[in-house]
Amino acid sequence: MDSEKEYTNGEITVVWKQHLCEHSGNCVRGLPEVFRPKVQPWINVRGASSDAMTEQVKKCPSGALSFYYNKDKNA
Repeated sequence: MDSEKEYTNGEITVVWKQHLCEHSGNCVRGLPEVFRPKVQPWINVRGASSDAMTEQVKKCPSGALSFYYNKDKNA
C-alpha cells in the first residue's frame, strides 16, 4: 500500500513516501535529531532548522523524502 505522510514546522513541510524508501540511512546519519527511526513520529521537524532539513532531504537517493515551502503551496 502506498503511504505518504507530511510533517510541518510551519515554514516547510517534509513529505515522506514510505513506498519509495530504500532505507539507505542517509537521513538518519546526516540529521539524527530530525530523522529518528525508533521514535513515533519518526520525523521531528522541530529538531533542526528548515535549511538544515531541506539540505538533508535533498540527499535522499530514492526520492522518498521531499519538501515544500508552505508559503509556496498556500500562494
